[in-house]
Amino acid sequence: MEKEILGTLATLIAFASYAPYLWGIFKGYVKPHAFSWLVWGLLTAIGFFAQVSDNAGPGAWVTGFSAAITIFIACIAYFRNDRNYISKSDWYTFGAALLAIPLWLITDNPLWSVILITVIDALGFYPTFRKGFHLPHEELALSFFLSGFKFALALFALENFTLITALYPFSLVVMNGIFVCMLLIRRRMITGVKNP
Repeated sequence: MEKEILGTLATLIAFASYAPYLWGIFKGYVKPHAFSWLVWGLLTAIGFFAQVSDNAGPGAWVTGFSAAITIFIACIAYFRNDRNYISKSDWYTFGAALLAIPLWLITDNPLWSVILITVIDALGFYPTFRKGFHLPHEELALSFFLSGFKFALALFALENFTLITALYPFSLVVMNGIFVCMLLIRRRMITGVKNP
């Protein structure tokens, strides 16, 4: 029962993290990078199916929910944002991430699959990290903080805690934490005052 409670709590936090982010997109002050969100959506879906195949239980609920919302954000970002801000390096990392997905598909070893999607996810973070570095006010730090927190809770909700089930969510905790720290530091550097 404890695992189900943690899995439910992580999913509710996921909802809480995405709701203000989606609101910010529709209001125009949050501008996600479509490439990152598409890569994250595809990889989170793959991570979800890998977790389910290794009996992750309630710890996988948040991953499945996050995959659906992330793909939705990618679609919104593609049609609403300025595509002129996409750099050559964004295209390179996006291409590398997409090219690595077939490697995952042909990998018979679940551990190597999870390692690959973890590396691809980190590559997918590059466009958002680059954009966030230059325009830190166009991302919602709270949403990324809550995203890392929900996956931290999901780790404790795993019924089968193995490298296969835990590596991907652990990497999401780390990457989101680094991104939030970078956003807050860059905001201070740009404005000279502490931002919420």
